[in-house]
Amino acid sequence: MKIKRLRLAGFGPFKTEQTVNFEAFDADGIFLITGKTGAGKSSILDAICFALYGQVPRFTGSEQQLRSDHCAASDPTYVELDFSISDTDYRLLRSPQYERAKKSGIGMTTAAPTAVLQVRDADGWRGVAAKPGTVGHELATILPLKQDQFLQVILLAQNRFQRFLLAKTDERREVLRTLCGSSRFDQLETALILRRKALDDELGTVQRAIEDQATAAAHQLRLVDTVPTPDLAWFTAALAGIQRDLGQAVSDLADSTTALSAAAAQDEAVAETERRQARRAGAAAKLLVLAGQRSATTELRAVVTRANRAARVWPQIRGLRAATTGVTIAQANEVEARTAWRELRAARGQAGAIAGIKVEPDDERTLTTTIDELLGRMGALGAALTDEKQLPALTSEVMALGRALATSTAALNAAQERLDALPAEIDELVAQHSSLAVLAAGEKEAEAKRARLSVALAAAEDVVLCERESTEAQNALRESSRENMAAAAAYDVLLARRFAGHAQELAGQLSDGIPCLVCGSPVHPAPASADAQPVNELDLDEARMIMLDRQASLAAAQGVVNEALARLFEVRAISSHRGVDDLQLALAQADEQVHIIREAVKTDERVAQELAERREQLVHAHSGLVAVRSERDAVATTHGDRSANLDVLRTRVAEHHDGFDSISAQMSHLQQELDAARALSDARAVSRERQTACADAAATLQAEIIREDFTDESDVVGAHLDDAQIQAAERNVRDYDDALAAAQAAADDPELVGVPSEAVDRLFSARAREEAGIVRDDAVMVHSSLVERCGQLARIVAEVTTRFAASADLLERHSQVRQLAAVVHGDEPNTKRMRLETYVLAAELEQIVEAANTRLRTMTSGRYTLEHDDSAEYRGGQSGLGLAIRDEHTGRARATHSLSGGETFLASLALALGLAEVVTGQAGGVTLDTLFVDEGFGSLDAETLETAMGALDALRAGGRTVGLISHVESMKEQIPATLNVIVSDSGPSMIRQID
Repeated sequence: MKIKRLRLAGFGPFKTEQTVNFEAFDADGIFLITGKTGAGKSSILDAICFALYGQVPRFTGSEQQLRSDHCAASDPTYVELDFSISDTDYRLLRSPQYERAKKSGIGMTTAAPTAVLQVRDADGWRGVAAKPGTVGHELATILPLKQDQFLQVILLAQNRFQRFLLAKTDERREVLRTLCGSSRFDQLETALILRRKALDDELGTVQRAIEDQATAAAHQLRLVDTVPTPDLAWFTAALAGIQRDLGQAVSDLADSTTALSAAAAQDEAVAETERRQARRAGAAAKLLVLAGQRSATTELRAVVTRANRAARVWPQIRGLRAATTGVTIAQANEVEARTAWRELRAARGQAGAIAGIKVEPDDERTLTTTIDELLGRMGALGAALTDEKQLPALTSEVMALGRALATSTAALNAAQERLDALPAEIDELVAQHSSLAVLAAGEKEAEAKRARLSVALAAAEDVVLCERESTEAQNALRESSRENMAAAAAYDVLLARRFAGHAQELAGQLSDGIPCLVCGSPVHPAPASADAQPVNELDLDEARMIMLDRQASLAAAQGVVNEALARLFEVRAISSHRGVDDLQLALAQADEQVHIIREAVKTDERVAQELAERREQLVHAHSGLVAVRSERDAVATTHGDRSANLDVLRTRVAEHHDGFDSISAQMSHLQQELDAARALSDARAVSRERQTACADAAATLQAEIIREDFTDESDVVGAHLDDAQIQAAERNVRDYDDALAAAQAAADDPELVGVPSEAVDRLFSARAREEAGIVRDDAVMVHSSLVERCGQLARIVAEVTTRFAASADLLERHSQVRQLAAVVHGDEPNTKRMRLETYVLAAELEQIVEAANTRLRTMTSGRYTLEHDDSAEYRGGQSGLGLAIRDEHTGRARATHSLSGGETFLASLALALGLAEVVTGQAGGVTLDTLFVDEGFGSLDAETLETAMGALDALRAGGRTVGLISHVESMKEQIPATLNVIVSDSGPSMIRQID
């Protein structure tokens, strides 16, 4: 995996958009991320982790802390990351959930988290996923590293990259499994365990099946006791025994079948004779009975003939009766209609007259004239009835308009009151807005004051540290001064001794009478004596070098003192020589003031919004008042028009009442009179028609009576039978004829010729046949049972034979698979309790340890080396992925947790680099082309730091790019390629890239 480019905005300390091109560092292979404390160096790594996983190691589960505090409400927050895996480029854009300004309207809203994943193809960037959940699933396939694993092998964040060194076996296994692609060995182990369980089940199934077959065989053999684990010979012997019993049952069945056939033939012959005798006796008895019924049947034939003649006359009788009934009904209806007509005329009080004309109901011409008069009267009232029908709707409309007029008047009054109240509300909000605006204008000044106090407080807190550093530097200066003076004095002593040694050498060359080479005197009264060890030039050079070293140390100590004093003076000046307590109090007051001002800003925004709303309401109130007044006037006009129309209609309708309550009542009475007149006319016409039809029916009946040879209507009625009675009589006659013919045919049947007269006894032959049948049924039952049992037992023996043959191979395979699964799973006989996947990963870990030790030996001057520990863990836990540290000073290995902070950093760094190197060289793993290390170098001394830098620098040969975060000044001198995170004067940070 290679990190190529990072673009972010509104994230952490970065407000505006910042872009980092990591590919620009490919040529150097190593770059440094520098900046002041809190500037945002680690936020660059946070942004990479957030883009990939939606979380950062420092703010896990708290997306709200990711948005920059410097952002305005409308500023965006996002992170865009370009990276490549297996020569495929991906682009990931992600934003957290945060509060932003609404796109329309005033106020804030919560922006939902977003994520977009793209891949580069021949046509450019192509979208892959566009939702956080979908992007997470896609990334899990593209980058098979969980967040913790990513932080252990690629992004070595503060206090996290040493976790792989200090991790337990299970945690280390998860990291190595993902990086080395060893899940197939875990799958193989699972498959072997499943295969073992399957064979366990299969073997148990075979054993249970044999036991079940033994139980089934015992059931077929009718054995009461259970057979304990029988062998194949027991099954074979059981089958042979039941086959012998089946042979005897076949012989018994044949004998019993022959005996039953003979008894059945004898019984059937006796039964046939008995049946023929019964038929002959039955035919004779039937003829005797029918002879006694002959006279009654002859009389019944005559009744049926007379009833059929009467049936042909009966329709005419029914027609005459119906016509007579119709005449009676028509006459009654005519009387009823005449009575109703006279009652309606009397109720009107006109005594049968309309418009002064006397009307008699029996006068057909006059009745017709009356109907015409009624129709004319009703036509004249049609227009008045229409007006009367409009009155209810018009009345309702006038009432509704009255209510609407009252409502409109009330609305007009309310609108006027609201219009009168708005100016006062606006004046109050204007005054409040002005006072809040004055307070809010001091926000920047208050924030600046708080920032100055914060800086001053930090400087005041640094004063104590700087004073201590200054004191320590001055003590070191005094010590260096003493050492310098001592070295100078020692050099002077050695120089004097050297001069004294020259005098001794000259004194040794003096002889009496020989002039001295120095003074030329031949007399030597006091030659120098050789009391001390002579000093040579080598001793002087050594003392001189010590003196020069002491002088250099003195100069360096003086420089440290000067720097410490300068720093002390600087922080004192920044703190304005104020104490920590005083500044803390002032800062708290400044925070409170900023809080008050910010609350005033929020309140001012709300007041401004309310003021704008009130002013808008004032404009709307003016226009609304005009609209409401217009609506009230329109309703009043409409109400007056409708009321006038109502009065006109009421007057016009009242003119046509003519003594009735309403025109509708008058029209109803006239309609009743018209209906009664028409009913009387219709009833008189029907009565005349029914009388004519009755006379015709009487003539037709008399002609039909003569034709069918009856004397009169009563004679026909006496001979008449209904259809059911005729059919029943005819059926009785036919049944008698059929029974007589059948009895005579049965008596004359040739089959009954020669039948013996004496009755036969069938009881003996039937009993013999029944007994033979019982014997045969018992034989069939025994035979069937033995056939079924023999077949079942034969199938059981065949299946058992197959199972016994297959179980031998199954036992062998079960043993092999069980042993192999135990070894692969880390069970006995695996004494190391190491699983197959762990064994493979242990080999990978050995390579990682070997690669890590190449750097760790160099970084620790050969003192420390990592060791792979495959011993069993506590309480028999599975082993294989343990780590220990060997200390060459003691010659013993100890736990990695016992290392100091600086030693842990070096060991973790070496292990991380070894892990990256080995995994990169493995096919099928994740290639680690980019590595980040966040802090930790400050815990190293200068020599160890130089060694660690050399190890990191060696990674460039493998094509990797390493990013380091550190405050160490010497690293800035060694690494020219840097990302400098600068804090601007206004607060937000910016990234300056130096390739």
